[in-house]
Amino acid sequence: MDRFVSKKGFIQIYWTCGNIEEAREISRYLVQNHLVACANIIPKVESIYLWKEKLETGKEVKVIFKTREEKFEAVKEAILARCSYDVPEILQVPITDGHQPYLNWVASV
Repeated sequence: MDRFVSKKGFIQIYWTCGNIEEAREISRYLVQNHLVACANIIPKVESIYLWKEKLETGKEVKVIFKTREEKFEAVKEAILARCSYDVPEILQVPITDGHQPYLNWVASV
């Protein structure tokens, strides 16, 4: 991984789901299929939101993926095909800079 890759085109994808098993299953699928380099699973996230005009508070799991921008649509479609939420949070956030060896690794996956 000594090669240099451009620092442009890297993203994080934020996704929230209802339980740790779903987070692990979908994260493993995305990593094994080379759609993301890695997944950080953060359990026990408390969310407060309106759903069908009712104030809700719930425990959720936040997942942060690292990948290339051109893989976003494929990642989104894979999540939508497998997740249990009607309206899942799937957000793309650009990475504007980072540790070059890490970005090289993300690019290699």
